[in-house]
Amino acid sequence: MVDLMTNEQQPGSAETGVPAGFKLTEVGVIPEDWLVISIDDCTTKVGSGKTPTGGASIYVNSGHPFVRSQNIDWGRLDLTDVAHITDDIHNTFSGSEIQQDDVLLNITGASIGRCAKADFRIAGGNVNQHVCIIRTDAKKLKPSLLVELINSNFGQKQIDSYQAGGNREGLNFSQVKSLKFAVASNEAEQAAIAKVLTDVNDYIIILEKSLTKKQAIKTATMQQLLTGKTRLPQFALRENGTVKGYKKSELGEIPEDWEVKNIGQFTDCCAGGTPSTKILSYWGGIHPWMSSGELHLKQVYKVADYITDDGLANSSTKYIPENSVLIGLAGQGKTRGTVAINRIKLCTNQSIAAIFPSEHHSTEFLFYNLDNRYEELRNLSTGDGGRGGLNLTIIRKLHLAFPPKEEQTAIATILSDMDKEIQALQQRMEKTHQLKQGMMQELLTGKTRLI
Repeated sequence: MVDLMTNEQQPGSAETGVPAGFKLTEVGVIPEDWLVISIDDCTTKVGSGKTPTGGASIYVNSGHPFVRSQNIDWGRLDLTDVAHITDDIHNTFSGSEIQQDDVLLNITGASIGRCAKADFRIAGGNVNQHVCIIRTDAKKLKPSLLVELINSNFGQKQIDSYQAGGNREGLNFSQVKSLKFAVASNEAEQAAIAKVLTDVNDYIIILEKSLTKKQAIKTATMQQLLTGKTRLPQFALRENGTVKGYKKSELGEIPEDWEVKNIGQFTDCCAGGTPSTKILSYWGGIHPWMSSGELHLKQVYKVADYITDDGLANSSTKYIPENSVLIGLAGQGKTRGTVAINRIKLCTNQSIAAIFPSEHHSTEFLFYNLDNRYEELRNLSTGDGGRGGLNLTIIRKLHLAFPPKEEQTAIATILSDMDKEIQALQQRMEKTHQLKQGMMQELLTGKTRLI
């Protein structure tokens, strides 16, 4: 979402602030031949549906799609868990029947403001009371363009303005009808703007699917390589050319030339500490200090906080060597069990365990091994529910199936290369999102004209 009207003028500034060929309007500065239009001006229907009596108990496996707020995402439909209703129920809900190209807007709850266009997959279905159908007169306003306008920051600001205390509680139909936007008066220009932005959306979806596929391939590869179920060709054969076999272990079957070790057998680990936050002289120094919230970085090259010599001396934190494997010991949410590698020497807080590097293991192999066992680590935690925690004793006793170090390095290299591909794709997605934001800023305000 981007702010469409950053060039909005303050009262009294029109004489000097409006460029030639533009005019000042209630929604900002727009081209002279554009219009300000409300949803009420360009629609034949604004309304929602209701949930059938019995709720989820009356849903069926197939039938008429029953669209709920979770099925409406930003500019797209998410039909992963779309419900279905019978013909009989559908026939009693004729007022909420979806037509292709209807604009669907969430009007209640946490997802209020999300907007997407109906396609053939849900045409002939129905919406519940949390989703508003906006049916436009396409000669006045193209549905695809309206989706972009509502999802823009300018559209969301209007929706926010109707919410008491900014809680985004709900929209009524009068408020939906009153939403106003600047649009080209020419149908062809509207269609051209909508097509360009839709094409970018489609490309983003392609990138997202590619990213999901690569992540799934990496997960499957980790499962195979880190357990020895699949061997890399250079490690699969004995010296006489026969295929290496497997042996039983406390972790199940492992390759015959692998060993089961616990972490305490080949290295050691420690936890850190936090200098008193009440003593300002302990903070703002030269010693990098990492909190458990930064474990999500995975590869840690810099941290947000630094402590002084006094902070280091008057707390239990300590420097740990670079290339240690870090594990979140405590914390609700996703932190506990999350692993990372510090690529610089640093100190940590008490909620991080650092497993030191050694000549006996590859740091990267250990990182991927533990990263692949996230849920297992969380289940090993002591304590109840979300407040449970890991400790150094649990970490030291953790068993791993270890190949020779050369094979550890080879496995880690493959997984690292996959991570680089995933990261490159994520960066391309981010750049594409930024590109779309820039395009919206230009096209939806008329700064750049396609026709």
